[in-house]
Amino acid sequence: MVTPPEKNYINGFATIQRKTTEVRESLMEPVIDQVTKFLHSNRTNAEQTLAEFLAIPSVSADPKHRADVRRAAEWVAEFLSQMGLRAEIVPSDTGHPVVYAETPYREGFPTVLIYGHYDVQPAEDPTLWESPPFQPTVRGDAIYARGASDDKGQVLTHLLSVRAWYEVTKSWPVNFKFIIEGEEEVGSSALETFVDKYRDRLTCDCVVVSDGNQFGPGQPAITYGLRGIAYFELRLTGPNRDLHSGSFGGTVTNPATALTMILGRIMGQDGRITIPGFYDDVLPLSDEERRRLRELPFDERAFWATLGVESALGEPGYTVLERRWARPTFEVCGLWGGYQGEGAKTVIPAEAGAKISFRLVPHQAPERVRQQLLAYLAQICPPGVRIELVDLHASPAVVTPLDSPYIKAAEMAVKAAFSAPPVFTREGGSIPIVGLFQERLGADILLLGWGQDDDNTHAPNEKFSLTDFHRGTLASAYLWEFIRKVAKSHET
Repeated sequence: MVTPPEKNYINGFATIQRKTTEVRESLMEPVIDQVTKFLHSNRTNAEQTLAEFLAIPSVSADPKHRADVRRAAEWVAEFLSQMGLRAEIVPSDTGHPVVYAETPYREGFPTVLIYGHYDVQPAEDPTLWESPPFQPTVRGDAIYARGASDDKGQVLTHLLSVRAWYEVTKSWPVNFKFIIEGEEEVGSSALETFVDKYRDRLTCDCVVVSDGNQFGPGQPAITYGLRGIAYFELRLTGPNRDLHSGSFGGTVTNPATALTMILGRIMGQDGRITIPGFYDDVLPLSDEERRRLRELPFDERAFWATLGVESALGEPGYTVLERRWARPTFEVCGLWGGYQGEGAKTVIPAEAGAKISFRLVPHQAPERVRQQLLAYLAQICPPGVRIELVDLHASPAVVTPLDSPYIKAAEMAVKAAFSAPPVFTREGGSIPIVGLFQERLGADILLLGWGQDDDNTHAPNEKFSLTDFHRGTLASAYLWEFIRKVAKSHET
C-alpha cells in the first residue's frame, strides 16, 4: 500500500472518516447500488455536462486558442472542487497548465491516480464537419464534437463516477489523485516536468487511463499494452533560393525529390523497416499472446472494407492485429515543399520536409531509434542537400502484467457495467505520459477505453456513443469498489 510522504490532513478528520468507513463496510453492496442508481437518474445531467465541456475549443497546438485551453483547465478544476476535492491549476513556464486534485489520504486504502487530458486536436476544415466541431450535437446515439472521444468524454466518465460516490456517501471508496493535463495532443512536455517535480506527491498503487477504444461494438476491452513513439520532422535544404526547374533542372539536387528518395528507402517494399539495427531490441510476441490475438473475432477483410481499401502493405509474417498492436512501424504523417497552389509553377524548391513517426514496442528506446535513424540518413542522403532532424515527441512502450490485481478489478468492473466480459488487447497508439508514469511511479497501468474504432478521433465528425459514455461511467463506479476489494484480498 502507498504511504504518503506527509499526512496533510487533520487527525480528527481522519478518525471520523475511518469510523464512518468501518460502519459502511458491511453495507458496501447497498452503497454501490445507490451509486449506480444515482448515475442512472442523472444521465441527462451528465450529457449536458459533457456538452458544456466539449463546447470549449481547447486546441493545445494552436496559440490562438491559448485562452480556451486555460478555460478548459478552469472548468475541470471547478468540477473537481465541487466534489470537495482540493483542486489546483499548476501553471507551466512553457506550455499549458496541469489540473491536479486529491482526496485526503486514508490509511489502509489503495491509492488510484486518474489521468486524462482536456486539450483536443485542431478541428481543421470546418466544411468537412456535418455540425460545427465545437457545437456539440447529438445524432442518433452519438454526440458529435471535437474531443468527444479523445479525451473529454472518456475522462469525464471517471469524474462523474467519483462525483456519484461522493454525492451518495460524502466520502470516497479509495484514495484518489487526479492529473488532467492540457498538452497530451502536443507531447505532454509540461506534465513530464510536473511528474519529475512532484514524484513523491504522486505516489499511487495504480493509474487509470481512459483514452482509447473497445475491441468492437458491444465488446469491451482492457488494454494491457501501448506502443511507444518517436516522432520527428525531417527537413531538407538545397539551393539558397527556389529555382526555375527548366533553367536549373538536372544541375542541382531537388530537395523534394531527395526527400521522396530518402522516405522510400526507410521502409522496403515488403513493409519492413530498413534502418540497420532497428529490430535488434524488439521484444517478440510470445506464443501465448499470438494465440490470444488469433482467437479474437477479427475479420481482416471486413476491417479493410470499413476503411475503404481492399488490402494493405504490412510487415510479412504477422496478422493485421499483430502489426497494429505489437510490431514497430514507420509512417509518413505529412509532406511539404514546392508549389502548392492552383495550376502549374515550374519550380525547384529550396526546402522540403516531412513529419515522420515510428511506433515502438517494448524494449525499443526512442533515443536509440533516433540515433539509428540519424546514422542511416547520413548514409542514404543524396549529395547537394543538407538534413536536419527535429525531435517532436517521444515515449516508450508500456505493458502491464495480466496477473495484476488491478487488472482483475478492472475485469470485474467492466463485466458488471457492460454485461459482457472484456477481452485483453494491446493498442497501436501511444499515450506519451503513460510510459513515464510506469517508469517514475512504479504503478500498474489500467487502460480502459470506452471509444470505438469509428469515432473519428483526430478527424472530422469525431463522435462518442452516449451508450458507451454511460456504460463507461458505470464501469468506473464499479472499478473503485473492486479495486478496494482486490487490494484487501491481495494484502491477505
